[in-house]
Amino acid sequence: MRGRAKLTKEERSWILYDWANSAYSVAITTALLPIFFKDYAAAQMPDYLSTAYWGYSSTIATLIVAILAPILGTIADYKNYKKRFLLFFLLMGVVFTASLSLIQEGQWFFALVLYVLSSIGFSGANVFYDSFLTDVTSKERMNWVSSSGFGWGYIGSTIPFLIGLIFILNPSLIGLNSTISATKLAFVITAAWWLIFSIPIMKNVKQTYYVEKTKTPIKDSFKRITQFLKNLKGNKNVFLFLMAYFFYIDGVDTIIRMSSSYGLDVGLNANDLLVVFLVIQIVAFPFALLYGRLSKRFSTKSLIYFAIFVYTFITVFAFFLETIVQFWILAMLVASSQGGIQALSRSLYGRMIPKDRSAEYFGFYNIFGKFSAILGPFLVGIFTQIGKSSRWGVASLLFLFIIGAILFYFVKEPEKA
Repeated sequence: MRGRAKLTKEERSWILYDWANSAYSVAITTALLPIFFKDYAAAQMPDYLSTAYWGYSSTIATLIVAILAPILGTIADYKNYKKRFLLFFLLMGVVFTASLSLIQEGQWFFALVLYVLSSIGFSGANVFYDSFLTDVTSKERMNWVSSSGFGWGYIGSTIPFLIGLIFILNPSLIGLNSTISATKLAFVITAAWWLIFSIPIMKNVKQTYYVEKTKTPIKDSFKRITQFLKNLKGNKNVFLFLMAYFFYIDGVDTIIRMSSSYGLDVGLNANDLLVVFLVIQIVAFPFALLYGRLSKRFSTKSLIYFAIFVYTFITVFAFFLETIVQFWILAMLVASSQGGIQALSRSLYGRMIPKDRSAEYFGFYNIFGKFSAILGPFLVGIFTQIGKSSRWGVASLLFLFIIGAILFYFVKEPEKA
């Protein structure tokens, strides 16, 4: 790729936001908060029930974002609106992430409320962050820039997570008397990291492509949503991609959200889990970049297919998981393809859509992703509660990857330039 190694200031600033907000993905979505919730906020609750409640809260958060995303995305395509929405949801996520430090023992409902609100901020900001991809780079560079975002995001997320983990494992280093106090401090560190490294995207990235503002922007935005849905019927390729994405990204997101709860339920030690998640972020960095480089030799579609296959195997393997060694194997498999499937899906979609309506289209991209993320945790919650074992919840994800792979077969990949 011409000039691939030399990123522009706008591309670097866009990538740095992944460096910033990925700290939330690790600490809040995947590692620290789920363990904190089960061991402290919901300490008196049966394991299977706290896992189910965690799944339900994830469903509520993603449902709210899924409803808002296409509406806000359509409005954000107007000139100078996209960054305003990004800033609003960014600050919302940062404030409620820091507020997690206020949770006291047994306050499981309060913990879930704060988690839902912080998740809305995180996911809502991502709608507009993703849509800025079309503003900061060209079609031929999208795979590399998108993969770089996920890759550097993994490394960026390890730094505040590692700092928090050191304090959690040895609270006396900073004068704290418990791991609980150290975990609460880690939530504040995560929020601060997210806010500080979001400054470049707010300063340097501009909304290059936009729709001129009308006299009735909200009314006209709803008209554009209606028109989008009508056009979607005629754009078979985009429709098929979104349907395929709906299913396979469901499994990916659910594994990310529910992995800590599942690991604890099958008897793994909380400290071992934290170390595993740290290593996942480090290992995922080169693999995310590798997917970006391989996209020059292989089609984006074939690489996404490979990642779906890896996740299908992960789902089967997880059902039989018993030991920490097996969890390590599982973790390395996740690390190998987690960033790749997300980055290449984002860039493939970005090459399919009109640039001046990127926020609108990425609003629907996120609604398909978020509605799928409603289904996955809900299935895990239901099957876990009915079977009184998280293994049955994990097993339900297999069908989602299979359906997604079948639909993705019919998607035609557009030219890169």
